[in-house]
Amino acid sequence: MRASTLSTPHQYIERGAGRVCDERLYGDALVRWLYSEVRENAPALYRLMLSPRVSGLLSFINYDLPLGGAISGNQKFLRENGVNLEECVEPPEALNTMRKVFERRIRYWDCRPLPPERGAVVSPADARVLVGSFNETSALFLKGKFFDFEELLGRGKADWLSSFAGGDFAIFRLTPDKYHYNHTPVAGVVRDFYEVRGRRHACNPSAVVAEVTPYSKNTRTVTVIDTDVNGGARVGLVAMIEVTALMVGEVLQCYSRERYDSPQPITVGMFVERGCPKSLYRPGSSTDVLLFQRGRVTFDEDLINNLRRHDAQSRFSEGFGRPLVETEVSARSRIAIANSNKESFMSRGVALKQ
Repeated sequence: MRASTLSTPHQYIERGAGRVCDERLYGDALVRWLYSEVRENAPALYRLMLSPRVSGLLSFINYDLPLGGAISGNQKFLRENGVNLEECVEPPEALNTMRKVFERRIRYWDCRPLPPERGAVVSPADARVLVGSFNETSALFLKGKFFDFEELLGRGKADWLSSFAGGDFAIFRLTPDKYHYNHTPVAGVVRDFYEVRGRRHACNPSAVVAEVTPYSKNTRTVTVIDTDVNGGARVGLVAMIEVTALMVGEVLQCYSRERYDSPQPITVGMFVERGCPKSLYRPGSSTDVLLFQRGRVTFDEDLINNLRRHDAQSRFSEGFGRPLVETEVSARSRIAIANSNKESFMSRGVALKQ
């Protein structure tokens, strides 16, 4: 990773307002040290830092020790970290550890409304998103930049590798301050559900551009949803991949059709409604990846235009040598729509604003 990338501020676009915002990169100094000096000069220590035991210890120190102080001090901490207390199901005084803040529930039925279109694909999380394509003729071709496609799904999954070849993808990066429940992006029937074991790399932009490709190397859970069914979104097969990270040792599957009530594990054959809580990341920063079949969806235009903006500084842009700027999106907000002609906007290689 180039030294210039290490010191580059990381900015993103606030959706709606279109404003360029500075990101506060949590633990940035530690991540930069780990993926530059330690990775290159002390490989044994580097592997130790990514081990489950050390990752778990870091998680306990950062997330399970009490925040301390009076309730007013706790509220100040929550406000400074961008937590909207009015959205939370639990009262502020109950959020007295970082783990409880991290695993908080919100009144999503009030503050994260669903779009009306049946064929709309929604964001699975409060996150910063990049969109791209595996298709070499696409204007958003990004193959090999963020992950190894075969490794991401699992090299033994020939059917799914074939299904998503040449398709499109969206990467949702959750930062530690975010609401960390994942929601179902589409309605449909679960055709496959499995875990691929791996490491616990950080998903900080510095780690990603260090050629670590953490999204396909970390432990991850894959859910393949068939939307071409009665009541489905009609956008083909959709793979939702939940990627753990440094200090995130678990993705708890807890699908609920009504608010957070009666959570149940994801199983093959079950029908999932769009926008429902699906899973919960246990502490740390984490990433969701959505894969779409070629020609089945059209990404929202603002996400594409923001991607190429030159007025925002992004470590992804610096590291990959082309504009790659994230847009901040809310869980259950629209990010794509079904393409009725089954010929995606991405696959036609439409010229983007430069």
